[in-house]
Amino acid sequence: MGKRAQTLVRLVVAALFAVALISELRKPRQERTWHGSIAGLVPYEFRPPTVARVRERWWNPDDDRVLTEHVFGVGWSINLARIARFLRSLTP
Repeated sequence: MGKRAQTLVRLVVAALFAVALISELRKPRQERTWHGSIAGLVPYEFRPPTVARVRERWWNPDDDRVLTEHVFGVGWSINLARIARFLRSLTP
């Protein structure tokens, strides 16, 4: 990836992070959940990570999605259990 593309990706991620943070801070304190999505598309998660959430998002064989919400931050993680299941299906 070129330097310009890297800079653009970093700017987009920083902007999404800022939008999500501002969105939470604009809510009354008792209504802040610290997780949700930006424009219904890009998920964000600002709650402290837990072992259960890490397992749910990084290794969840019951979830058919390859992309899951981040454990912490803005964007998506990869469900490694789904990838492993796919790779096993390729072998006879």
